[in-house]
Amino acid sequence: MMKFARWMDSVSIWLGKIAAFLVILTVAIGFYNVVARYLGRFVGVKLTTNMLIELQWYLFSLTFLFGFPYILKIGENVRVDFLYANWSMKRKAWVNLIGHLFLLIFCVIGIWVTYYPVLQSWGLLPDGTFGTWEVSPDPDGLPRAPIKTMMPIGFALLFLQGLAEIFKNIARIRGEEIPFEGK
Repeated sequence: MMKFARWMDSVSIWLGKIAAFLVILTVAIGFYNVVARYLGRFVGVKLTTNMLIELQWYLFSLTFLFGFPYILKIGENVRVDFLYANWSMKRKAWVNLIGHLFLLIFCVIGIWVTYYPVLQSWGLLPDGTFGTWEVSPDPDGLPRAPIKTMMPIGFALLFLQGLAEIFKNIARIRGEEIPFEGK
């Protein structure tokens, strides 16, 4: 169990680094979009497209989907600290274990409710065959299937980090010295 937890922790750290890079990339594209829109109006030439605007919100979405497992791993998720801070390690582990079990249920529901819409976005037809991908209705827009696919993947990554946290809390309850990260 702890081997999996350590592996998933390293994956989540890597995802956190990707999320941090995506923030910078999102801001850069947003900055370009604003400057290009106003400069384009000034010179009378269109310098930006809907593709860049949609790319910006795709990257913004990926920042959260990759960032959530990292936030859970480092312990920066929301909790009621005025109670939690004074509890023993074992009591914290029990509360975290129960909370993470609810998180796993939430992730399973998230995967379940996004699975079929993602398949439809990839072009799944009622007869079970595949047609064309869902694309943005805006001119020069991006295909929607790849970003929609990231929703169940994001839930799966969060599920795996939640499972790693459950394993760590079980070890804490058993008396192993595993420090809490974050708060």
